[in-house]
Amino acid sequence: MNSHLTAITQELNINTDACLYRFDLDLSHCHLTVLSNTQALVSELRDYFRSYPQHQATADIEIHLIESSEPAPSYPWADWAREAGKSGRKDSYVDIHKGRLLHKVRTGMVFFQSNMSRLAVGPCLQNINQVVNFINNQYMNYLQQQEHVICHAAAVSINGKGTAVAAFSGGGKSTLMLKLMDHPGAKFISNDRLFLKANSQGVLSRGVPKLPRINPGTILNNPKLLSILDPEEQHSLNRLPQTELWDLEQKYDVMIDQVYGENKIELETQLDTVLLLNWDRKSSDKPLLTKVNPENHKKLIGAIMKSPGPFYQDAKGAFLAGPEIPALEQYLAVLNKVNVYEVSGGVDFDYLAQIYLETA
Repeated sequence: MNSHLTAITQELNINTDACLYRFDLDLSHCHLTVLSNTQALVSELRDYFRSYPQHQATADIEIHLIESSEPAPSYPWADWAREAGKSGRKDSYVDIHKGRLLHKVRTGMVFFQSNMSRLAVGPCLQNINQVVNFINNQYMNYLQQQEHVICHAAAVSINGKGTAVAAFSGGGKSTLMLKLMDHPGAKFISNDRLFLKANSQGVLSRGVPKLPRINPGTILNNPKLLSILDPEEQHSLNRLPQTELWDLEQKYDVMIDQVYGENKIELETQLDTVLLLNWDRKSSDKPLLTKVNPENHKKLIGAIMKSPGPFYQDAKGAFLAGPEIPALEQYLAVLNKVNVYEVSGGVDFDYLAQIYLETA
């Protein structure tokens, strides 16, 4: 154990030697090994990531997860600023021991992040989604340190060609992505974070092993997803006005293998097309697909731009001080190499999926 991890575990009064249970996530070019002090947590993670390779190998990244009562560290916490349009306290942090200690205000979870050590402490079993996010953040750091550009986008591969879907907040990127999954040649790549890097064939897109987390409106408008809700929930939600249903934040996981079958997930593909949803819920027009030059639609590119967040650490060990977004030029450098379409007009997921898949 390195000195920085030793120091932080002593301060938090925990013991990583108790982490006797192991879970491996083999992402081919990056191997993550997770060690925990509870078998139940490892079992939960194995089940969540069951569609991804879990072969044991030498770890590129090692993560310790300590199930415990809520720790109460007394540090000079600073609030992490929320992104535009979001309010309320969510994360606070302090940079210490050549890393960052981050406190989830609502759940009490505490995470330590450095380029040498990764640690989660608290009621992990009650907050599996935060634990999954922390594990994925380590892979996201790896990709960004390998010069991939972070994107706020969902993505599928259709007959081997990648399609990314981006939208401004609440624009329906996950709903459309899951509609595109109906294509027999479609495979799920990613739901909310996509990483792009130019290569000799064009642009490589890589997703993260995170299942789609969707709102009830997405479920009710896709027959394949209805089984996620029990009949009573369906009845209750169907009674809500459409505008209220659209804005309802109540997340459900989509188990891709259960809904779409086995072997319907892959982590990377060559990117062919980006769909930027710029449609209007109040419009009765049919959606319109228009090919655009990213250089001439820089405001629209904002839909795909995303801050790496408080866990991001560059290869030299530096963290961000706030929700900074990578430079526009980094996005243009990759988007100029693929087909980019603006989707305007009214919102109609079925129609848009149909006209797009006819050309896929």
